[in-house]
Amino acid sequence: MLELYQFELSQYSEKVRLILDYKQLEYRKIEVTPGVGQIELLQKSGSRQVPVLKDGGTYVADSTAIAFYLERKYPERPIIPTDSLAKGQCLLMEEWADISIGSLGRKAFIGALNQNQNFRTSLLPANTPDLVKTAIGAIPAEVLDVLGTGVGFGGDAVREAKKSLMQDLEALCLILQNQPYLTGDTPTLADLAVAGLSILLKFPSGSYLNIPDPLKGKGIPGLADNITFEPFFAWRDRLYADFRQGSSFPPTMGSSSAPTSINID
Repeated sequence: MLELYQFELSQYSEKVRLILDYKQLEYRKIEVTPGVGQIELLQKSGSRQVPVLKDGGTYVADSTAIAFYLERKYPERPIIPTDSLAKGQCLLMEEWADISIGSLGRKAFIGALNQNQNFRTSLLPANTPDLVKTAIGAIPAEVLDVLGTGVGFGGDAVREAKKSLMQDLEALCLILQNQPYLTGDTPTLADLAVAGLSILLKFPSGSYLNIPDPLKGKGIPGLADNITFEPFFAWRDRLYADFRQGSSFPPTMGSSSAPTSINID
């Protein structure tokens, strides 16, 4: 069976999970422990970054490289068009999505965590001691903003990321006005990449991710709750309903001790 070394909340891991589900391939998720687990992954695969796919004795790192590998090795239910124009559009949009929806989305997501105490603590594992949750939630947003500035996640950088994402989401809504998928009438790698990478903007409502129930359908204020972008998220959720398989979750991130309500908007 295929094995996916991953972080549950990595949007690049989700991109690969969605591709695997679309191709109806069975796989086993292996959650990598940050730090020590990444060193072990480096020793096995040559990469310390997730996602990494293991297929027998073959290791493939990077979400795009994994997509190309799966298309070559498992060509049923293809995700890359054969028509030259459609293929070019698909590959161009997939590369763009990695940078915009992926990288900028992560930056905006971290900004939302910094600014919102409830959002920050709601993502902690269920077995996190209350004392630790309280301490993490009590860190002033201003302190996190200052700390983030030094590594590219300060307030100004987050605002610029959200501004760019708003333009990109508007563009996606316009593209999808008169066609069911981003490059035409059938799903491609472009659709799966954009949809999977968007999870940090707004979590899907279904049982696809191991997150507390109150977080499902929630996301980054100003993006997830902006009515202008509702057509995009509705499209994303329909694609999930059609192709993404539900998950059975490990006990490490259960929702039994999660807050009964979370106000992140």
